[in-house]
Amino acid sequence: MFYVNARAFIERETNGAVEIVVQTRSKPGEPERLELPGGRLEPFEPILDGLRREVYEETGLTVDRIRGQETRVDTKGMNPAFEVECMRPFCAYQTISGPVDSVGMYFLCTATGELSGSGDDTTNVHWESVEDVRRRMAENPLQFSDVDRAGILFYLKHRFSD
Repeated sequence: MFYVNARAFIERETNGAVEIVVQTRSKPGEPERLELPGGRLEPFEPILDGLRREVYEETGLTVDRIRGQETRVDTKGMNPAFEVECMRPFCAYQTISGPVDSVGMYFLCTATGELSGSGDDTTNVHWESVEDVRRRMAENPLQFSDVDRAGILFYLKHRFSD
């Protein structure tokens, strides 16, 4: 099996501190882990459409801004039998070992609406300060999902470097 994913760092500023949305993944038969919103794209689903869908399904939030969406280009109208889109995400990942082979993109986003508290196999959907995420990562990186560990490390290094 091979999957393509779109994942979100949904940011907001509260009292001078940046917060992001994190949630607990609760799939039957798997350990609970903290993760970022996002997930698998459907076949031929445009990346940003899939990102918005996944965020809404898991959090109840509506993505209103995606950094990099202005870079998007596509080949619509050139050959209706083969269309491609291209854009600049915040970062990309590829699994290099493990039970699931996947690639994905992380996007920096803002969103509107109220958090649902739970969604598609998720619970405890909440805002958490970047500093608390940094602390959690330093204390026990295994509390985060296997995929998001690298994404969060990249985010902390390249978005909030010391």
